[in-house]
Formats: sequence, structure tokens, C-alpha cells
Amino acid sequence: MRMPEAMESRPEPKNAVASLARDSTNDAGAGRSTQNDYAVDEAINETRLGSIGVNWQLKAVAPVALVLLAGLMLFVLATVSFRDPERHAVLVVAGAGAIAICAVLIFVLAWFVQRPMVELQEKIARVGEGDLAVSVSFSNRKDEIGQLGRNFNHMVEQLRESREEIELLHRTQMSRAEHFATLGELAAGLAHEIRNPLAGIAGVVEIIGRDLPASSPARAVVKDVRIEIAQINRILTDLLQTARPHPPAIRRSNLNTTVEHAVMLARQQALSRPIEITFTKNPALPEIEHDSDQIHQVLLNLLLNAIQAIEGTGQIRVDIEARGDSAAMIVSDTGRGIPSEHLPNIFRPFYTTKGNGTGLGLSLARRIVEQHHGRIEVTSAVGKGSKFVVSLPFSRAEAQHAAS
Repeated sequence: MRMPEAMESRPEPKNAVASLARDSTNDAGAGRSTQNDYAVDEAINETRLGSIGVNWQLKAVAPVALVLLAGLMLFVLATVSFRDPERHAVLVVAGAGAIAICAVLIFVLAWFVQRPMVELQEKIARVGEGDLAVSVSFSNRKDEIGQLGRNFNHMVEQLRESREEIELLHRTQMSRAEHFATLGELAAGLAHEIRNPLAGIAGVVEIIGRDLPASSPARAVVKDVRIEIAQINRILTDLLQTARPHPPAIRRSNLNTTVEHAVMLARQQALSRPIEITFTKNPALPEIEHDSDQIHQVLLNLLLNAIQAIEGTGQIRVDIEARGDSAAMIVSDTGRGIPSEHLPNIFRPFYTTKGNGTGLGLSLARRIVEQHHGRIEVTSAVGKGSKFVVSLPFSRAEAQHAAS
């Protein structure tokens, strides 16, 4: 018969849980203060779990022992009138019965409760060490402990499936990362090779345009060629920025000025169309640490996309709001909107639904915002328009500390 004290020599589940917590903390790069906190919590949990490992048995046996002791005392009182031999015989039988009852109770607890709990503790420790092929043997019992075993086996199975999915996703992402790295090197090389002759072509077209008579119909063709050259140059620039991104030059400046400059350029692009672009400043907004050139590029890209999304008359509204510890730049339009099946993919490189698009604009925008420790979100409804929200923290250092 296994006595209740055996539980004290078994590994407690808190060791596996605490070990797993420490491993996760180390992987995340936490400091020594965090590890000290875990050590304190582990010591507290060890004290609590150690007392629980003993007390549950005492609490189960103590009531029965008290009842039996009270019964023995009643036997003593009831046998006062008995002669000594008869009284001793009754007390011996009663005492032996009480001891037998306590022994049977302890055996039942050890067999039906303690043994499954010890097995569960051992399996939890193995799960904490990374072994997800474990299962408990008492899951076929038709009681609460059996239900606990079934729940544990189901949990481990879900953890195992989740780990397999994560490993598969990791392999897929690594393969895609290598693929995009190769494409990036190829794109950067091609972009450099194309930009050099393109600059020569642009120079020749500029000279031809100056030499043409003012009344020559070829001037219109030269103008179109200049526009196409500028478009090719813009595409090559996006490719270079995608393949070889530059870190942001962070400095504290007024975000209203950055947004206003982007709005002004967007209005120039929409002069020939019945599109109204409104911008509401936020004078109370404090200065923000950001790269004004890169954030200007993000806002201009969103505004040009909004202009292209509007067919006929429409409106584009740009607002700046303070939301907690960050500033939100909101670009909303009344365009055709983005179908829900396209929303999860619009920030992927080279993904586009426009015939003349490269699919790099929103990808670059998201990367720039993330380098600023911000975020970009989008909501859209087909036929009603889209709304992009770009959030930047007031202080990059605080945002970086909060993320870590």
C-alpha cells in the first residue's frame, strides 16, 4: 500500500510550469528583475503547493478519525457498567474497527486519488520539458478524475497540433523570406541597371522637347514620354526601397506640417478631377519623434490610393487625433472601397488589384510605420469607401520599452 507521504517525493507540477515560464522569459530577453520576480513567485508557489500536497489527505482522513474517536468515547461511556474483561473486549473490537476503517480509507485515497494525481504531476512535468506525446492512463475512468484526465489529454493534443502548425508556418515563412531576399537582390540589381539608361533617355527627351518648335504636335508626345519616364522611375525607386530599406532619421518635429505637405501634393494630383481633399489640423498635438520624409511618403501613398479609388465626384478627409500615448492620422475617402476578401492581403508585397500598380506602396507604408513602432489599420466597405488609420507613438523610446 502506498502511503500519502509518497507525494512529497514526487516532482511537483510547479517545477515544470516555473521552468517553462523562465524559458519563455529568457527567450523574450527579459532582465534580471523579471527573473527575480519569477524566483519569488516560484518560492511562494512551492510553499503553497507543498502544504496542499499534505493537507488534502489530512482533511480527508481527519473527519473520519474524529468521528471514530468520538464513537470510541461513546463506547467507553456506554460500557461503564460492563465488567472489565467484557469492556476491554468491546473496546478492543471498536478500536480495531476504527483502525481498519482508517486504513481502508487511506488505501482508497492512495489508490483512487493519489496515484492519478502523482501520474498527472509527472506528465505535467514532461509537458513542461517539451514532451507533447504524453497522456494519462486514467482518462477512461467514469468519474471526475477521469474527466480531468480526458481534459488533460485533449489539452496536450491541442498543444501538439498547435506546435506542428507553428513549425510548419515557420518553415513556410523562412522559405518565403529566402525567396523574397533573392528577389530583392535581383530587383535591386535590375533597378540600378535600368535607371542608368533611363536617365540618359530622360535627358535626350528633354533636349528634343526644347528643340521642337512651339507649334509642333510632337510636344504632346514628348510630354507623355516624360510622364511615363517619371512613372518608371517611381517604380524603380519603390523596388530599391523594398530591396534595400533605409532606417528612419528620427527627430522631434510637428506632425501637422508633415501631413499638410503630403495633402498639398495630393491636391496637385487631383486638380483635374472633382475630388475635394480636406485637412483638419490639431494645434494641441505635441511634437512627435518621426522621420518626416518617410511619414510624408506614407501619407502621400494613402492619399494617391484614395484618389485612384474615387470614380467621379468624391471626398477625401485627413484628420489628426491624439489617442492615449500616440497620434493617429486618419485618411478616409468615399471611393469604391476594398472587398473583404482583399483586405488581409493589401499589405503584402507585389499584391495589387490595380492594373497599373506595383503592389509595393502599402507594403512600404506598413514597414515604415512599424519601424516607427507604430501601426497601420484599415476598414473598408464596398461602395462606401475606406479609412486608413496610421498611429505613431509620441516617444519611440517608450514604445520600444513597452514592446520589449
